[in-house]
Amino acid sequence: MPPTPLELARRAVSGERRALARLISLVEGRALGVDAALGALVPRRRFAPGAPHVIGITGPPGAGKSTFTDRLIAEARAEGRRVGVVAVDPSSPFTGGAILGDRMRLDAHALDLGVYIRSLSARGHAGGLSRASAQIVDVLDAVGYDLILVETVGVGQGELGVMEVADTVMVVLTPESGDSVQAMKAGLLEVADVFVVNKADRPGAETLVRELELAVHLDARPGWKAPVFAASALHRKGVAEVVEALGRHREWLVAEGRESWAVRRGDARVRTWLDLVAEEARAAAVARFPDELAALRRGERQPESMPRRIS
Repeated sequence: MPPTPLELARRAVSGERRALARLISLVEGRALGVDAALGALVPRRRFAPGAPHVIGITGPPGAGKSTFTDRLIAEARAEGRRVGVVAVDPSSPFTGGAILGDRMRLDAHALDLGVYIRSLSARGHAGGLSRASAQIVDVLDAVGYDLILVETVGVGQGELGVMEVADTVMVVLTPESGDSVQAMKAGLLEVADVFVVNKADRPGAETLVRELELAVHLDARPGWKAPVFAASALHRKGVAEVVEALGRHREWLVAEGRESWAVRRGDARVRTWLDLVAEEARAAAVARFPDELAALRRGERQPESMPRRIS
């Protein structure tokens, strides 16, 4: 008989990596018994910010998020910290599958037992993360990882889920992002705790840095002001300064930003509940109304009229 999720959780906490991998697979698939297993775990961040430090890394495709993730892993391992990574890749709208390529980009750490890397498919979930991301972060927390990195699908005003999972959010942009930064600016200012203009040796980097600095300066909200850095993760330029800023944000959370952190955690719990309600409602609608679905496919009814018909 295969081990139960609760047994896997106990074995994962004791340090068994295979049990951790199997438990995360069950969490992602919402297997029977997973809720009880998650309830038995005690994530440290449930009680205070920064223990462990959960950093979200987001930005447009090709910005260098995975390269920066690689650099942050190396910095943390040089300090002796254990690192967990949750890398979310976009999923196909047709098959639901994903390439899960981040593990290939982070293969330098594949044999390091102090690093655990898990790739997930977004499975069409809005917010730049998969539905299970927050729960998997809690699992890695309870198992004892000191730093947890969450790399999202992308960034934009509709992809704010990373705020509710991470203590600190790093937005990685490139000089080519300058044309779209105006459209994204409102969402970026809400998301970012640290801005990084990566590939800063390219034309347009200084202009983008100045635009972001001005936007941060004009932001009237109290509290932490996101610093802006020019860097090149590939050439290891500016990485140390970014790491130092991430640490300063953690210190700010612990000393002054607890209220802000508590709001994020509360929003995360509400969002998780609403996601689960929506998922259950979708499944129930498909099961209970096959005739209506068939009529929609034939064009005999319009989607806009259906919610009123079945409510």
